[in-house]
Amino acid sequence: MSETAPAEPPIRDAATVLLMRHGPGGPSILMGQRGAGAAFMPNKYVFPGGAVDPGDAGVPLASALGPRCLARLDAAARPGIGAALAAAAIRELWEETGLALGLPGAWPGVSSGTPSAAVPADWQGFAAAGLVPVAHPLTFVFRAITPPGRPRRFDARFFLADATDVAGDPDDFSRAADELSHLHWVPLAEARRLNLPFITEVVLAEVGALLARGGAPEAVPFFDNSGPLPQFRRLV
Repeated sequence: MSETAPAEPPIRDAATVLLMRHGPGGPSILMGQRGAGAAFMPNKYVFPGGAVDPGDAGVPLASALGPRCLARLDAAARPGIGAALAAAAIRELWEETGLALGLPGAWPGVSSGTPSAAVPADWQGFAAAGLVPVAHPLTFVFRAITPPGRPRRFDARFFLADATDVAGDPDDFSRAADELSHLHWVPLAEARRLNLPFITEVVLAEVGALLARGGAPEAVPFFDNSGPLPQFRRLV
């Protein structure tokens, strides 16, 4: 009797932040280590990120992504998904590191710093800090869909942001959840020595080349594993 192959998990939209800061020794990037018991990429060093939540699409952004980023995010995706992806990137950065890309401001339904039910559950802490998320610091630089055969699959968009846009001290991780350990700023030249997923190594190489050119990406690399055969293309 033949065994039925297990069904592939659904591909979930996801967003990841490559938070950079520049110093005398060159650029550094914020990374953390996933736990040994994690179902996805255990023990690996990764950038802060995760799946888009249902409430992310309705989050009020004090500033929007740039039009070029929005157009590239719409390519081969649900039209208008850019705002939800930007919100997810900001939320995941906040949850996993305690760092906020935000400006002082009031949310709808928030009075005297006390969030109400109008604020999505995952955003209550952000709103209580008196901040509204800003998307303008994010630049869309990479996209990758997890290959088949993995316990979880994501259509991940990677955003580059500068630590100067963080509200507060970029070394203060006291408000971080416990999903990532060993949070620290890694010199970009040394990051590839860590225990990294393959796709993280690829993203680091692309971002290193982008920073060396000193400009916005002319096109966004896309590792597309959504079909029977993997494809590599660039979103222009």
